[in-house]
Amino acid sequence: MILNITTTHYPATDLGFLLHKHPDKFQTLELSIGKAHVFYPEKGDDRTTISLLLDVDPIDLVRGTRNMAGDGFALGQYVNDRPYVASSFMSVAIAKAFSSAMNGRCKDKPELVDVALPFEVLLTSVPAPKGGETLIRKFFEPLGYTVSLQKHTLDDKFTDWGDSKYFTLRLAHTITTQALLSHLYVLIPALDNDKHYYVNDHEIEKLLEKGKGWLHSHPEKEQITRRYLVHLLSLSRKALDRLNEELPLELTGEAPTETEPGKKKESLHDRRIGLVAEKLVASGAERVLDLGCGEGKLVRQLLKKPQFREIAGMDVSYHELLKARERLHFDEMSPKQKERIQLFQGSLTYRDRRLEGYDAAAVVEVIEHLDVNRLKAFERVLFEFARPKTIVLTTPNQEYNVMWETLEAEDMRHNDHRFEWTRQQFADWAGEIGKKYNYKVEILPVGDEAPGVGAPSQMAIFTYGN
Repeated sequence: MILNITTTHYPATDLGFLLHKHPDKFQTLELSIGKAHVFYPEKGDDRTTISLLLDVDPIDLVRGTRNMAGDGFALGQYVNDRPYVASSFMSVAIAKAFSSAMNGRCKDKPELVDVALPFEVLLTSVPAPKGGETLIRKFFEPLGYTVSLQKHTLDDKFTDWGDSKYFTLRLAHTITTQALLSHLYVLIPALDNDKHYYVNDHEIEKLLEKGKGWLHSHPEKEQITRRYLVHLLSLSRKALDRLNEELPLELTGEAPTETEPGKKKESLHDRRIGLVAEKLVASGAERVLDLGCGEGKLVRQLLKKPQFREIAGMDVSYHELLKARERLHFDEMSPKQKERIQLFQGSLTYRDRRLEGYDAAAVVEVIEHLDVNRLKAFERVLFEFARPKTIVLTTPNQEYNVMWETLEAEDMRHNDHRFEWTRQQFADWAGEIGKKYNYKVEILPVGDEAPGVGAPSQMAIFTYGN
């Protein structure tokens, strides 16, 4: 397995100073699973390439790594692709071989650390299971890379076996050396969707350290985080909570400056929250209720709108309400701002008079967490008893699940989901609600639509009275 990094910066031999590796020396580094060799296949003022070659020892691989046998394959410890693909082994080698550069240090030419240089990167045999070319592009292109991919067949002699999950990856970008290495360190194992050692809380710190300055704003940060942490839900939540930490609200409640041109696109969750807030504003509501408010992201958005004189958030989890209070920086707010907010604990399946009298209500990605046999109770609580004039409700589109590389068509997105509806099922349910409780219904997609499967999420806007 080889990684080539090439620059055409003049003089290109500056790459040796940046990476702390002399162009005239062949260096070998000892790793727990074998060796890494560093050398320069070409060097000159116009063009210089450094190579990092992994020499994985199959015996060390079995001795030193976690179980890699997989389900139903007893010889997986001994017969696998690990010695030949870009994986977490490569990330470890990058960190060891180029540690000074990854930490933003250059002893002899420190002025080069912050200079964006033209780089070309070659990675052979990049595995991308359940995602393929689309996944690779979604990871690298938002960071500004030009991506070129060559897909490999399983066997040239048996073409009917189809394509493999392996690609030769070429990247081109003008970027700082530290940023380039950080991107490779995080994204290589995230593409591979596996790690050769046990993952614990320490991995969160490494992810946040190497992702500093770019992962927070990456449109695929949730997917990158989950895959980097091998889909360990508790660790992924911790990491995403820290990535999503935001600056305190201005005590005046003023909205921040609009997004500047050239900023990376919003995540699906941010787009969903933004669209819900937009529809609530358009409704003309002044008193708004967020049912299942969680950590208060929608409440935060609504506080930026002077139109809303009262904003209430309800959640069944007291822990989530404490988190919402903390992230809203409630204790730092002015008395006037505090008067606009109420946070209280409650259930969506029991009548609660505190929910009555509001102009509008939001129910964002909540109903799918309810047991189906409790859905009727929820309908009565919201549409019959609380009966706000406007209700904005979103839920996942089950048909879109085939677009997620980690899901099969029949899978649900989270293990806490009790159901997920197709577009037609959602439209039918919303239509029945409208007829029964005298609401006009409008159905909208949330997120970019894909041919044949629609958008990742779906929205219904209920307006009371026909």
